[in-house]
Amino acid sequence: MIQTLSPEHFDDVIRLGNHVHGAGYLDHSSLEALYLKGFKDDINANFVAHQEGKLVGFRLTFAPGNWQTDKWCTPDAWGIDLAHVCYFKCNTVEESFRGMGIGGKLLRASIAATKHQGAKAGVSHLWKQSPNNSAVKYFTKAGGMLIKEHAERWNDTLEHPDYICVICGADCHCTACEMLLIFK
Repeated sequence: MIQTLSPEHFDDVIRLGNHVHGAGYLDHSSLEALYLKGFKDDINANFVAHQEGKLVGFRLTFAPGNWQTDKWCTPDAWGIDLAHVCYFKCNTVEESFRGMGIGGKLLRASIAATKHQGAKAGVSHLWKQSPNNSAVKYFTKAGGMLIKEHAERWNDTLEHPDYICVICGADCHCTACEMLLIFK
C-alpha cells in the first residue's frame, strides 16, 4: 500500500534508509528537512510503501522550486526550465521486497504529485553501485535518460557528514548517475 509520508513514519524511514544506504544516511533533523522540500501548494511529493504490516519502502522527492542545483547537476543538458524540474532524492526498498514493483509505484506516486506542483520532469542521482545496478536499471526502465556520471558523489559531503557507505565505508567512492525523466 502506497501512502504519503508523514512524521509518524520517520523512525521506520530512518531505520530502513540507514540499513540500505549505510549508517548516518538519515537522522531526524535531516529527514525533517528533506520531507519539507517535498511540499508545494499543500501537495506532498514524498511517499512510503507498506506491506505485511510494515514499512518496506520510501521515496523522497523535492518539489519544483524547492531545491537548488549544485556541482553535481548539469541543468544546461536537461532541456527543461529548472522551475519545472523536481528532484528525486531517494527511492529505497527493503531487500526482501525488491523486484515486486514497489519502487516503480513509489516513483509513479511522486510523479503524479509533482505534476500537480507544476513539474514537467524530474532529475536524480542514481547509485551506480546499487545491488546489480538496480537503481539505474529501474530509473532507465521508467524512461530516465543518463545525463552524466559523477564519481565520488557521496564522499565527504555536507549533506551526509557522518555517512558510512555500505560498500566503501567512510571513504565513499561510489558513482552517481545523473538522470533526467521527462514526464508524459
